[in-house]
Amino acid sequence: MSLPLKPRVMLLDVIPPDMDADTAARRLDELSSLTKTYGGLIIVHTMQRRAVPNYNTYVGSGKLEEMITKGKDDKIDLLIINNLLKPKQMFNVGEILRPHNMVVWDRIDLILKIFQKHATTAEAKLQIKLASIAHMGPRIFGMGMEMMQQGGGIGTRGQGETNTEIMKRHLADQEKTIKKQLERAAQSRHVHRERRRELGMKTASIVGYTNAGKSSLINALTNKGSLVANKLFATLDTRVAKLWIPERQTALLLSDTIGFIQDLPPELIQAFRSTLEETIEADLLLHVIDTTDPHVEDKITEVEEILKNLGVESAKRIYVFNKVDLKKKLPRATLTKKYKEFHPIFVSTITGEGLEDLKALIAKTI
Repeated sequence: MSLPLKPRVMLLDVIPPDMDADTAARRLDELSSLTKTYGGLIIVHTMQRRAVPNYNTYVGSGKLEEMITKGKDDKIDLLIINNLLKPKQMFNVGEILRPHNMVVWDRIDLILKIFQKHATTAEAKLQIKLASIAHMGPRIFGMGMEMMQQGGGIGTRGQGETNTEIMKRHLADQEKTIKKQLERAAQSRHVHRERRRELGMKTASIVGYTNAGKSSLINALTNKGSLVANKLFATLDTRVAKLWIPERQTALLLSDTIGFIQDLPPELIQAFRSTLEETIEADLLLHVIDTTDPHVEDKITEVEEILKNLGVESAKRIYVFNKVDLKKKLPRATLTKKYKEFHPIFVSTITGEGLEDLKALIAKTI
């Protein structure tokens, strides 16, 4: 079922009974931001507290009926569930919604759709395709099992089983081809990094939560002219620019790539690992932090968790607290004390405040 360019969307988050109201609200806020980034028009959002997700549909049957009723009343095109559903659950919910002209996505579906919209380079498109295969493959196999059961039951070789096997081979071949292409791109970057090492050129990588101002920072430091957008995941590709360090009379390479997000699915991290190698191999990490975010400390923790998953938790890094021009009462002393080991510095990429100090700190650290 195809969706309109700006679908009317209903958001649903299934959360544990003991989750506090602030965390629950934050989860829905982030889902709303993702949906707006995709281009959906949010009509209604709600949540359900469940200790254990429904085995067949993840969402409780009563809540699903409520969603259908609201969907009819508000002419909803798309239901987005802010969780990761199993293939069978997605298939079942999709079949229930189909007669009501509604489509269902889970959280990863939404993120992948955003990635597909924002990918510009051939490599980014390949990485997204690889992540899509990892995500969609099990669903196709699950659907095939449903078709097999409908076509003849256990012990027979029906058309559904044949289709599943054909699709399985097709996806496996695609995955193999894509991985080979990505390996060539990764090898090319490896050669460039080795060459930089031979020349004694240092590298720094900008990391942080999506929409924290990473692209703005690389622009402000290097005049790179990278895309800056008030959207999640506006940047998917690695950009590299030279940063001149007057104190050393030399330049270092500064790279910027995909932003992180709460519960970023492992298969997406894995798919983008080749571009994230610029981060993994960097001599220094600049962790950009949005000081205006009400959940700033939670997001710092989430970025650190992803860096740990990438194996770079011990890398040198500087905490760059950005957007200080937008925050009137900023607890600088408290933040400086709490994150002392990461040499906190406060900047504004708009006014230029703190940027020269940041350059000096980079030169001193690296």
